[in-house]
Amino acid sequence: MTLYKKESHIRSVLKGVSWRIVATADTILVVLLITCLFDECSLEIAIKIGSIEFFIKFLVYYLHERVWQRVLVNKRATQKRTLQKSLSWRIVATTMTFIISGTVLESFDQIALYIAITELFTKFVLYYLHERLWLMLPLGKIRNYVLGKIR
Repeated sequence: MTLYKKESHIRSVLKGVSWRIVATADTILVVLLITCLFDECSLEIAIKIGSIEFFIKFLVYYLHERVWQRVLVNKRATQKRTLQKSLSWRIVATTMTFIISGTVLESFDQIALYIAITELFTKFVLYYLHERLWLMLPLGKIRNYVLGKIR
């Protein structure tokens, strides 16, 4: 039986960075796909939306992670709990994606909505898998590795 244990702030930051790399790549691909489907294909816009999301959502992700850290500490690490955490993040993140996309595109139209809806599905799966992967990484190992490299 695996339990959620108290995680360090460093682990939350590293987890946030790894998630934002995966999520930003997905955002850029989704934005590119959706804009191309509407004959408004733009790698520049896709990168702009992905970049803005990277920085804004990194901070929000970190806060989300710390809140869930308090909720889950010393509880069994079940798939149901991972799904609950994934769902709560998707509600926050998809709303942010719609707002950021609409702002960058200067229109809260079908394109911004389709970007958010598509990302809702792709990121839900990616986030769930990311969470399960991080549950397998032993606490302290990453911190010791990173701090050993810094010193």
